[in-house]
Amino acid sequence: MKKICVFTGTRAEYGLLYWLMKDIEVHPKLELQTLVSGSHCSPEFGLTFQRIVEDGFHIDEKVEMLLSSDSAVGVAKSMGLAVIGYSDSLNRLKPDLVVILGDRYEALALAQTAMIMKVPIAHISGGEVTEGAYDDSIRHAITKMSHLHFTSNDEYSNRVIQLGENPDRVYNFGSVGLEHLKRTELYDEAEFSQSIGFPIESDKFFLVTYHPVTLDSSETPEKAFEAILKALDSFPNYKVIITYPNADDGGRKIIPIIDAYTANNSERVFSIKSLGQKRYYSAISHCAAVIGNSSSGISEVPSFKKPTINIGSRQRGRVLADSIINCTPSMLSISEAIRKCLSHEFIKSLDVVLNPYGDGNTSADIIDVLVKSSVTDMKKFYDLPEFKS
Repeated sequence: MKKICVFTGTRAEYGLLYWLMKDIEVHPKLELQTLVSGSHCSPEFGLTFQRIVEDGFHIDEKVEMLLSSDSAVGVAKSMGLAVIGYSDSLNRLKPDLVVILGDRYEALALAQTAMIMKVPIAHISGGEVTEGAYDDSIRHAITKMSHLHFTSNDEYSNRVIQLGENPDRVYNFGSVGLEHLKRTELYDEAEFSQSIGFPIESDKFFLVTYHPVTLDSSETPEKAFEAILKALDSFPNYKVIITYPNADDGGRKIIPIIDAYTANNSERVFSIKSLGQKRYYSAISHCAAVIGNSSSGISEVPSFKKPTINIGSRQRGRVLADSIINCTPSMLSISEAIRKCLSHEFIKSLDVVLNPYGDGNTSADIIDVLVKSSVTDMKKFYDLPEFKS
C-alpha cells in the first residue's frame, strides 16, 4: 500500500482536507498517515487537534512548534522548531508522499523538510495569489518543492505551469473544501443554535473571521478589526458570530478585542476559537453574510449563494465570484458593503452566481492521481514553449 501522509496545521486547513482524508483512509491501495502541528496543538487557539480525534482519525505524529509570540521573529523561530520536529516525524513515518494544502508557514517548514529528506509532495491550492500576505510567497515556494499539483481553477493551473512545473503533473480539480456541499449533513437553524449555545435566526446574523495582514503595514490588525466592529454596530438588528484569527503575527492582538466586544454585547455577539467544519459550514448556510478576509469567503461561500464582504488586501489577486464585495478596512467602506449585500437587488442576484472554484467533486479525482502516479524521479524545470531556445 502507498503511504500518504496528510499534513494539517490549522482548523481551516483541516476542514478543507476532511473528506480527502476520509477517502484516503478507506481506499484499499492507500494508507493514511496524519501529521498534525501548528495551532492545532495550542490552547490559545482551541487545541483543535481534539476535533481531528473526535472525527475518528488516528494522529500518527503531533509536532508542537508554535511559540506564544505575536511577532515575525516568533513566527520565524516557530518554523525552525517545526523543521526539527518534522524531520523526526518523517523519519519515523517514511511516507511515500506528503499532502500539503495551501500557503501557511507551518506548511513551508514541512515542504522544505520533505524536500531535503526526498519525500515527494502533492500540493493542493497552488497558483493562487494573495497580495496582502506573505502566504503568497510561501505558496509559490511550496509549488517549486512539489511533484504533484492540484489547483482549483484554470488560471491557477496556468500560473503553476508558468512557475516551471510540468503540465502533465498539474490537475485542475477545483477546491477540495467544496466536498462539504454534497457530503456533509449540515445543522438546521435550531440544531446549529443548540450546538453553540447561542440563539440565531437564519439570515439575521453575520459570520465574521478576520486574519492579520502580514505584508500591508497600512492595515494594522487592531485598527482594521475595530473598524469592523464599528461597522457591525450600525446593524443592531443582526447578531454576530466571530471566530478567532489564525496564528499569524498580529493575530493575538485581535483576540482581546474580540473578547471585550463579546462581553459588552453578550445578547447579540457570540465568539468562539473554532467552530469546526460542520458548524462552520452550517453557519455559512444560515448567515446573512460572511465578513472578513478568510480564503473560505472567496472559494467556498459563493457555492452557498451567500454574500462575502472581503475586507482589505489579504486576498487581493484571487479569482472572485460575483457574490463577493470588496471594501477597504474602514468603518464607512465596510458599512456600505454590508448595506449593499443586504439589498433586495443583491440578494436576488445570488441565485445565478457561479463559483469559479468548482462543484465539489474533487476528492475522488485527487485519489485517482495519488494511486496511479509515480513521483520517484527527479523534477525537471518545464520551460514554456515561447522561452525555449
